[in-house]
Amino acid sequence: MSLEVAKIEIKSVQDASGLEACIAAGQFTADEVVAVIGKTEGNGGVNDFTRILSDNAYRGVLKRLGTRSEEEIASIPMVWSGGCDGVITPHATVFARVKDGKPSADLRLVMGTALSPTILPEDIGRLAMVEKVAAGVRLAMQDAGISDPKDVHYVQTKTPLLTIDSTLDAQSRGKTVACEVHSSMGVSNGTTALGIAVALGEIAMPKAEEICRNLDLYSSVASCSSGVELDCAQIVLLGNKPGAGGRYRIGHSVMRDALDMDGIYDAIRSAGLELPERARAEDLGGRVVNCFIKCEADKRGKLRGRRQIMLDDSDVHHHRHSKAAVGGVAAAALGDAAVFVSVDAMHQGPHGGGPVIAIVDMK
Repeated sequence: MSLEVAKIEIKSVQDASGLEACIAAGQFTADEVVAVIGKTEGNGGVNDFTRILSDNAYRGVLKRLGTRSEEEIASIPMVWSGGCDGVITPHATVFARVKDGKPSADLRLVMGTALSPTILPEDIGRLAMVEKVAAGVRLAMQDAGISDPKDVHYVQTKTPLLTIDSTLDAQSRGKTVACEVHSSMGVSNGTTALGIAVALGEIAMPKAEEICRNLDLYSSVASCSSGVELDCAQIVLLGNKPGAGGRYRIGHSVMRDALDMDGIYDAIRSAGLELPERARAEDLGGRVVNCFIKCEADKRGKLRGRRQIMLDDSDVHHHRHSKAAVGGVAAAALGDAAVFVSVDAMHQGPHGGGPVIAIVDMK
């Protein structure tokens, strides 16, 4: 078995016709789809309904064209990131496990999935969540058949955040929560990233007071998202393994700041594609399937010595500023506006920057 990867444009909020087209063309069957990571066009907030619409549309196609039960389809990890600010095109990257009789001696893309132990409201932002996420990441590595953390290049997660109801639940049990409801998305993402970094040996176990405060601690492969629909960490882990079949390889690097186009090309090189020292989109030869990028407004309010106003803007949230800016840089680097850019990048890449993960076709 090997992984097949397809990037599919989403033409409207409930469109899954591109998935149907891939199945009809024989690229993979509905029953072979094992994960989806996508960008939808909503506001990216807690109440972003476009994520639900895309999720329903994609699961509906798998149900209609496949033989798996509703329960099996519901268990397929689908991570939807809302918000296509600037030039970002709504799209989905679909991963399918297909039969391949040609295992390669070279490194090829593999995937593992896992669920962490239950994350309680009082765990979010605390060491208990770091430990539970780390345990889940180790399980996902086992599922992927990866023993060396250096072969892991991308860990995409979805974790719970706080709601009024979950906060009241914690209080009813005599527990406290670490943050307010409206800040819990960023805190959940950041705490999760530290758990990933601990599991992969990127950092030692942090101190409680360093969570969401010491921004020198980070993972270079984490891409963390959160939502109200989960009570644990849903983990999709991607890496390379010798002997795996297929045509694809994955690599990673980091953008040091929002303008670091070289960080994008370094991720592509890490995945195995040779590029000139001063690369351009034309050098990619259509072999980059997609790049997955996390970004965050630099809390120092500076970019290469120049003052930035996104944190002071009362009209447009800084998430939308940073996502649009990095999306434009990435689209220019790749020559393709269908690029995955997600915000709330605390402990995900260096302060003011973020991880970049690239999947390339080694055909």
